[in-house]
Amino acid sequence: MKYKKGTKIKSLSPAGYVYELTAPVGRRFHPDFKPELTPKEMLELGVFGGLYFREDKEEYPESWFKKAKLQPEGAEEPDKKLNYFGINASQPLQVWQEKGWIYKNDPRGWFQWYARYYLGRRLNDGEDERQIKRWKNMKRHVIQIINNCAKGDLTCRKKQRQALLHWAYDSLR
Repeated sequence: MKYKKGTKIKSLSPAGYVYELTAPVGRRFHPDFKPELTPKEMLELGVFGGLYFREDKEEYPESWFKKAKLQPEGAEEPDKKLNYFGINASQPLQVWQEKGWIYKNDPRGWFQWYARYYLGRRLNDGEDERQIKRWKNMKRHVIQIINNCAKGDLTCRKKQRQALLHWAYDSLR
């Protein structure tokens, strides 16, 4: 599939959802949104215990999955060994649903929103702004690492570092 402006993509999650790419891949982001990692880089580093996009990979570029650390289809629990820092830094999807953090057309959460945004989907219903605000709120964890860890000490605050990877912040510096 070619991912270019004007392409319509049919999602498997949720079934029947169709969206159009209205921006170039990886470009024309909101000025307040400056992710440090692409979805491909996140998947290669190891995020979400390897459970993301196993069954509905067809929606996304094949290149994202060549080196991705994913569990085989059928696995139901995250495998923290597949996360870069070897630690679970996620809350169950049920918690996200209970808190109202899930957008109806992105039932897998923030990363699904980000993957589609990265491809060029833009939403005019306030959802992009809401998700960007949530992303910006993760900056407090970056500050805590800067203030409490020696530069380059990747053993310091591993859970926060893993969580930051889940939000496209590069916590490996």
